[in-house]
Amino acid sequence: MCGRFTLATPASKLMQLFHLPLFPDLIPRYNIAPTQLIACVRVLEDVRQAVQMRWGLVPSWATDLSIGSRMINARSETVAEKPSFRKAFAERRCLIPADGFFEWEKTADKRKQPWLIHLEDHQPFAFAGLWERWRPRDADRSDSTAEVLTCTILTTSANADMSPLHDRMPVILSPEDYATWLSHLATPGQLNQLMTQLPEGRLHRYPVSPAMNRPSFDSPENIQPLN
Repeated sequence: MCGRFTLATPASKLMQLFHLPLFPDLIPRYNIAPTQLIACVRVLEDVRQAVQMRWGLVPSWATDLSIGSRMINARSETVAEKPSFRKAFAERRCLIPADGFFEWEKTADKRKQPWLIHLEDHQPFAFAGLWERWRPRDADRSDSTAEVLTCTILTTSANADMSPLHDRMPVILSPEDYATWLSHLATPGQLNQLMTQLPEGRLHRYPVSPAMNRPSFDSPENIQPLN
């Protein structure tokens, strides 16, 4: 799964990676948590753009936002059939930029030791994501400010790099697959081929301070190797 991640890469580098003319002016983040606003790359009216969305997908038919806290991840194996995700999977796929994510190891003394997982040299990458529009039932349909954009990160079975920590991992897309993932013309077969494990050996990991277990603790300390 993926319950916390980091994004400290400068906007100029993200613009280059995702072929964007603009990127939101974000501060470095070292402990991004569910229900917070995160950067997402989507295609709208054939234009690729980066926007901020609330992490935790809320289906358009939901009565309130609270359901999003339980939908921060979507299983790639069932995403095309699940009522909460299937419409977004068919029509609203996105890329979620990151440069690291966290997973927890259950230790012998029953503690939860966090580990940072990253690519070589902490290079940025993209999770495969879905996004949705939601608005309160009593909102004026003409009031665009009432609309809330939400998103989720897809997961798949863990590869050998991740399996010592968890049996699931986020779907991480290769840059050459970004356009296909975002395309409205992509076929189910093409999409299924993308929702796979990252090849073994690409991910690196090391333990970090348990201080990051608190979502409110957002500091560069969270990505420093634990002594």
